[in-house]
Amino acid sequence: MTPHLRIARPVTNLARTESLYRAGLSLDRLGHFEDHEGFDGVMLGTPGGTWHFEFTYCRTHPVAPTPTPEDLIVLYLPDEQAWHARCAAMESAGFRPVVSLNPWWDRAGRSFEDADGYRVVLQNSAWENVAEAS
Repeated sequence: MTPHLRIARPVTNLARTESLYRAGLSLDRLGHFEDHEGFDGVMLGTPGGTWHFEFTYCRTHPVAPTPTPEDLIVLYLPDEQAWHARCAAMESAGFRPVVSLNPWWDRAGRSFEDADGYRVVLQNSAWENVAEAS
């Protein structure tokens, strides 16, 4: 069975975050919950994918998001036209373009920040998981 990755983040406004990520990254709503032991949440991703976001809001003890400029989600988009289109969609959705703390990400990519300060890097290059020789 293939492992699945969930990236879970607390947010200050669930509806705003859902709208931003669905439009900016072209993600689908995979599931949601309301008042599950005081938490509301939504899962966004691509059907059949191997990862998704879970954004949550705690009704009883809201958690203030505390990302740093180096807390990044990096998506590799090797096709240049698709990369340009996705960058335009990010800005149109309301993500704010930012300069990366690490200049590496600005060489072949663009960084965007959401309303809670979480950053997404769209990297115009390919990546393949290959084990390093020991």
